[in-house]
Amino acid sequence: MTEIEELEREIADVAQVVEAARTEMGRVLVGQRYMVDRLLIGLLCNGHVLVEGVPGLAKTTAVKALAQSMHLSFSRIQFTPDLLPADLIGTQIYQPHDGEFATRLGPVFANVLLADEVNRSPAKVQSALLEAMQERQVTIGDQTYPLPNPFLVLATQNPVEQEGTYPLPEAQVDRFTLKLSVTYPSLDEELEVIRRSSAAPAELRPVATVEQVVRAQQMVQRIRVTDVLMRYIVDLVRATRDPASVNKKLAGTIEYGASPRASIALAATARAHAFLDGRAYALPEDVKAVAPDVLRHRILPTYEAEADGLTPDNLVERILSLVDVT
Repeated sequence: MTEIEELEREIADVAQVVEAARTEMGRVLVGQRYMVDRLLIGLLCNGHVLVEGVPGLAKTTAVKALAQSMHLSFSRIQFTPDLLPADLIGTQIYQPHDGEFATRLGPVFANVLLADEVNRSPAKVQSALLEAMQERQVTIGDQTYPLPNPFLVLATQNPVEQEGTYPLPEAQVDRFTLKLSVTYPSLDEELEVIRRSSAAPAELRPVATVEQVVRAQQMVQRIRVTDVLMRYIVDLVRATRDPASVNKKLAGTIEYGASPRASIALAATARAHAFLDGRAYALPEDVKAVAPDVLRHRILPTYEAEADGLTPDNLVERILSLVDVT
C-alpha cells in the first residue's frame, strides 16, 4: 500500500466524523452549504475566518452550531465602540483580603471565538484580537497564557451599516485566512426557514471530540501538494501583484496585490478542501475553489478599477481564468 493510499484510508475514517458534524449542523441551518464548508476548511487548516453579510443570514447560528457539533468550547463577544482589550483577553483583579492580584481570563480563551461585528470596536481591541490570532497566546500583566488548541476566530462584519464603525486596516485583514461573502438564501430555502421558525430549536449533539479535530488538522497537513501545484499557487498570487503580466488589459486595476501569506493560505486551504473530498492530494480544482475566499480581502483595486465596476471578486475570477497550471 502506497503512502497516498494509506493516508486516504485514514482520511476516510476521520472524514466520517466531519461529515457527521456537517449533518448535525444541517439540523439548525437551512442551505448555507458554502458557509458550512468554508467554516470547516478554516477549522481544518487551523486558520481564522472573516464572514461578511447582511444581518439575518444565520452567521452566528452557523458558528455556534460548528462549535456544538464538534464539542468545542465557544465564546461570543459583541464588539462595541466602548469595548476594552481587557474585556476580550482578561485582566488582573486586586484581592483586598490577601493583598494580591488574581487573573481573570477573558472570552478569548475558547476553542471557537465569535467576534460579532468586529468593525465596531476601536483599534486597540482589534489589535488585541489580531495579536491573539497570530501568536495564539495573550499576555496579562507579566504572565503569558497560551490559547486553547484548536483556536478558531470567526469574525463578522455588516457591510451595510458603516456609521460608527472602525474598518479593519488592509494589513490586519490579511491575518484572516478566509473572507466569506454570505448571500441571501434561495426561494425554497427561505420557505423552509419560515417553516422551521415555528418549531422548537433543535438541540445539537456533539459528534466529534477535540482530539478528533486536532487529528483531522494534523492529517490535513500531510495532504500532498506537488511542486507543480505550488508553482501554480505562486503564479496566481504573483499575478495579483502584476496583473498586466497575464493580460495587458488588467494593467492599472490592482493597487496592492496579495502577500506570501496568501500563498501559504492557498496551499493550506487547498489541502483542507481536498480532505473534505476524501483525497490525500490537492488538485488545481481545490485551489480554484478556495482562491476567491483567500484572495478577495488581500487585493486592493485601484480607483480606476472601482470606477469601472471591478470588484476584488471580479479581478480574482479574471486572474483564475488567465493563469494556467505549468
